[in-house]
Amino acid sequence: MKAIRVKLYQNMVNYRKPTSFQLKETYPLPPPSTIIGMVHNLCEFTEYHEMDISIQGKYYSKVNDLYTRYEFKNAMKYSKTRHQLETGGYGISRGVATVELLTDVELLLHIVPKDQSIVEKIEKAFLHPVEYPSLGRREDLALIEEVKIVDVYEEELKTSIRLDKFNAYVPLELMNSGSIEILGEIKTSGTRYKLNKDYKLVDHGTKRYPKIFRKWNKVEVIYVGNLRAKRGKKVVIDDNPRDLSEQVLFLV
Repeated sequence: MKAIRVKLYQNMVNYRKPTSFQLKETYPLPPPSTIIGMVHNLCEFTEYHEMDISIQGKYYSKVNDLYTRYEFKNAMKYSKTRHQLETGGYGISRGVATVELLTDVELLLHIVPKDQSIVEKIEKAFLHPVEYPSLGRREDLALIEEVKIVDVYEEELKTSIRLDKFNAYVPLELMNSGSIEILGEIKTSGTRYKLNKDYKLVDHGTKRYPKIFRKWNKVEVIYVGNLRAKRGKKVVIDDNPRDLSEQVLFLV
């Protein structure tokens, strides 16, 4: 199959964890749903196109920043002593909250659409974006450093490949298969996440009063670095020969 290989740089970014509110925490790398959303936005797709994503990257440090937070409750009337803003007779509270940011983020992405006929369209969308691309929050702009179509295939390795340039989301099944091992004296299993990938709309209401919710398809991964793809094991690689440490894919 063919994939679009993309290298991105971001100065400061938040890949927000859905369950964080008072402090907007960030994932160490963007989840699959965030990247799939960016691809669909750049390509101006109006229907969902199924795709697998390999996500690798690193960041320099984490910092906390302040932002303006707006809160309101359904049908709560404006109170001069309680609210700072009024709209249509309803009150909105304005205050200060904290957001967690990653700095100097470098990403290596492989995008493998199930429909291979749209590979060139995705490549063109990254090479000539309709607007400046962002990944994470709307203001988290992404500098595209490299875009390339590559062939990806499963291969039994004749020699081990050291993967210590980036951290990665490694699928749980791949980590458990023994194809990938962690280097170093202290063997850790990394951080386990259940990440959103895509969703279906599910109606939990009635015919007269429908209530539509998103039912997310989640993927289990291990966030880990300093890896090695073991000789004699099968892994998915691309045909980019320049840097072996960037050649192995972890598709989710």
